[in-house]
Amino acid sequence: MEDQLGALGLAISCITLWNTVYLDAIFDRLRANGLPVLDAAVARLLPYIYAHINVHGRYIFTAPDLGGAGRPLCEPEPTAEGE
Repeated sequence: MEDQLGALGLAISCITLWNTVYLDAIFDRLRANGLPVLDAAVARLLPYIYAHINVHGRYIFTAPDLGGAGRPLCEPEPTAEGE
């Protein structure tokens, strides 16, 4: 039971780190595009979102060679107004 709890803690820490790194990259891109990103709003966000994490199934822990960079960020889909 202790091993399972330790593994769960490790998984939660990994998800939190992943989300924090990519949220930071998203905020940097928004700021670079001239969009307002309020520090007070960012400070209240939690990196514990997990809907994009598959918690069931097989896991392969082979890190891809990203050449020292992170995975590319997703581009937002255009809206009906063309924004």
